[in-house]
Amino acid sequence: MNQINIDEATILLVDDSPTNLKVLTGAITSCGWEILVATEGETAIELAEYAKPDLILLDVMMPGIDGFETCCRLKANPGTCDIPVIFMTALSDTVDKVKGLSLGAVDYITKPFQQEEVIARARLHLRLSLLTKQYAEQNSLLKQEISERCAAEAALQQLTDELERRVEERTAELQSALHRLQQTQVQLVQTEKMSALGQLVAGVAHEINNPVGSLAGNLNYIEIYTNGMLELLNIYKKQFPDAGGEIESKIEALDLEFLMGDLPQLLTSMKAGTERLRNISTSLRVFSRADTGATVAFNIHEGIDSTLLILKHRLKANKKRPAIKIITEYGDLPMVECYPGQLNQVFMNLIANAIDALDELSQGYSFDELIARPNTITVRTDLNSDGTHAIIFIKDNGPGMTGEVQDRAFDHFFTTKTVGFGTGLGLYIARQIVEEKHQGRLRCISAPGEGAEFIIELPVEAPPGGGESNSDSEENPDRCAYIPNRSIPVWQK
Repeated sequence: MNQINIDEATILLVDDSPTNLKVLTGAITSCGWEILVATEGETAIELAEYAKPDLILLDVMMPGIDGFETCCRLKANPGTCDIPVIFMTALSDTVDKVKGLSLGAVDYITKPFQQEEVIARARLHLRLSLLTKQYAEQNSLLKQEISERCAAEAALQQLTDELERRVEERTAELQSALHRLQQTQVQLVQTEKMSALGQLVAGVAHEINNPVGSLAGNLNYIEIYTNGMLELLNIYKKQFPDAGGEIESKIEALDLEFLMGDLPQLLTSMKAGTERLRNISTSLRVFSRADTGATVAFNIHEGIDSTLLILKHRLKANKKRPAIKIITEYGDLPMVECYPGQLNQVFMNLIANAIDALDELSQGYSFDELIARPNTITVRTDLNSDGTHAIIFIKDNGPGMTGEVQDRAFDHFFTTKTVGFGTGLGLYIARQIVEEKHQGRLRCISAPGEGAEFIIELPVEAPPGGGESNSDSEENPDRCAYIPNRSIPVWQK
């Protein structure tokens, strides 16, 4: 958690003794804290890196790597180095205690445990961790205030040519450093967020693909078997028109005529549903592609299509407006050497902004008026005249922008959305990705009442220094479907 709430803290218990774990769990549960448990060091390291607990109670003597080695690895990992560690051991030797504290532990608890002592020490170190983070935040604010005051004092000293020159140089250095710092902060936050999202989406897509493959494969055989049985029933009806009272009664109870007509339609609907799931899975995997250190050849249209599919729920009709119509006019684009994951992020930001603009515009019209004047987003692609750059046009027929808003649209933290609905980072990051990462160009054309059009220009071949082009292959999902090991029946061939 970003800010520790002591009453809702998460504590990782690491001990190979079930008895100790039971005692500690009983004591800690009474405080309302969430508990994670590991019985050996390797598991504890993985769990700590994944769950980011607020405190770790670590046994020293364990099978595999002991508590000292586990602590060393936790402190060497940037993702877990700030988590406070309290050692638990039956060793009372001062040398062992000093060794544990020198490795980065914050405290030492000697077995057998006193529950009140464990709770008190845990609560103390949770509070110390909270105060440390608060101090860091306050220190950051203080540094920012000092920096601003220095800049103001430097401006006041511009009374002579020499002082003016020094102030200008210093101001330029500070502005450059601040700009680099802002860029680094934004990139780190966004990279971490997109990395987590990409891993989640890729995992979901992978898990969807397995059962969908099973359904799709088996539905083909079910359709073949069903058609065969229906043909067989028709032959029986022709050969034995007088089936007998019991069979006629069953036919009437089943409503056989309706069943024979409806069953193929049900199978067709199920096949369409599985194909839809397969398309969703493919789009999720395309959208969540992890970028490597080098550019790769990428089909821009696949990235746009996957983004549109992910945003499809936002395009549907709702109580306030009809569905937003998507118009795609794709040109004949070659594969573009780029960072696919980052470009998909740009497409996501621009199309999501277009949807927001159309939602805002819809508030000023009745539902009937919106039907007569449908909301549209047009995505068009083309090559420039000499074929060196791919151009993507994303245009909406929303409210448009004033000249003042258009001039500031790509500024850091600038947004026209209400509080809680925009961070002012989307277009700023999009321009960084297009222009700094890909050496391309991103611009906007808009006027009030005429919608907005964003134009992305990307070099087809990565510029020198942009990294070597690598081929990218998707990992094939594990095959877990049951497919009957039979040939197609003769009547189906």
